[in-house]
Amino acid sequence: MPNSNVNPYDIVLEQLDGAVRRLRLDENIHTVLRHPERALVVSVPVIMDDGRVEVFEGYRVQHSSARGPCKGGVRYHPAVTLDEVKALAAWMTWKCAVAGIPYGGAKGGIKCDPKRMSKGEIMRMTRRYTVGILPLLGPEKDIPAPDVNTSAETMGWIMDTFSMFKGYAVPGVVTGKPVNIGGSLGRREATGRGVMYVTNELLKRLERRPEDTTVAVQGFGNVGSVAAAQLAREGYRVVAVSDYSGGVYCEHGLNLESLLRYAQEKGDGHLCDYDGEGEHLTNAELLALDVDLLVPAALEAQIHGGNAQAVRARWIVEGANGPTTPEADRILADKGVIVVPDILANAGGVVVSYFEWVQDLQALFWDEDQVNAQLERIMRRSFAEVWQFAQDRRLPLRDAAYMLAVNRVAEAIRVRGIFP
Repeated sequence: MPNSNVNPYDIVLEQLDGAVRRLRLDENIHTVLRHPERALVVSVPVIMDDGRVEVFEGYRVQHSSARGPCKGGVRYHPAVTLDEVKALAAWMTWKCAVAGIPYGGAKGGIKCDPKRMSKGEIMRMTRRYTVGILPLLGPEKDIPAPDVNTSAETMGWIMDTFSMFKGYAVPGVVTGKPVNIGGSLGRREATGRGVMYVTNELLKRLERRPEDTTVAVQGFGNVGSVAAAQLAREGYRVVAVSDYSGGVYCEHGLNLESLLRYAQEKGDGHLCDYDGEGEHLTNAELLALDVDLLVPAALEAQIHGGNAQAVRARWIVEGANGPTTPEADRILADKGVIVVPDILANAGGVVVSYFEWVQDLQALFWDEDQVNAQLERIMRRSFAEVWQFAQDRRLPLRDAAYMLAVNRVAEAIRVRGIFP
């Protein structure tokens, strides 16, 4: 669960304000960037399986379209708030800018507990939510994607609902959808695979071998499970993983194939019951493990002022969005911990979403090797740009990434001007 004492949008503004100060950016552009372009709140009435009607609250926020159509996932979670969605939309803006792809940031969410809902209830909720945010959607305007507790199937429902209103199929309205209706090969694994590419680039610069590196991964959903598996295949020793129920630790390395099979059979939230090799631990204990690399791949604000001092990892690669608060960043910096920020480390998902969108618009599809090769190229290039910027100015990687991203968006606003 996110740290309830931390407002994620306050984190976004603090990070933005810091980048603006260091860039000495025009104050008028700063003012624009502190506000999302649009924030829509919709009521989502759903006929439940028992016949009663329950009304959920949904959101869609577009932070910036200065560099292109807005892009961002949709999450279903009991802790979803408007400020959280605003924060996630802003992080998407910076993420797209760091990766150099022609999108701005958006995000959506519904405050609900999908684990207590049937598939039919979730489908009806998804379709009604899609109708509620329909005026914002379109391949040239705003393109949703999967996020926490949503999937390729969810995106298929959104695509179908949008297409029914248009009267023809519009595959480019979403990304992360099933391959047989215009999805891209390699999209499901893209975020976790991108975490692996970035980690490899970090270790090259530290002159460190994967075989000599221990890893703990918090979060065993789509991002965390894929990242753990990809890192293990590269030779890293993954010693701990967790989901929200707890985790598993094994000093000489976990059996990732067994864990992945177990998670696939049982679903998210069952690692606390895993009876294979290893000992159980809490999420708090995982974050404090004596490992070389920590990959927080759960929800935001997991590493905060209250627990950052306990972190013993030497390097952190952020698979989740906003897992480290600014206060924690300062504590980690004082300890000499290198943090590869979310807007760089987990950009693989939006990069391959961009590839999917391009394939849909052209009706010309790539094979998976081509997708992965292009993803690796962009992730390596983006890391190199951030690393060099940080080295030249003696900055933490997060500050360097934000300065690059904010400057690119600001330049787009400056060139376009303020309408009218």
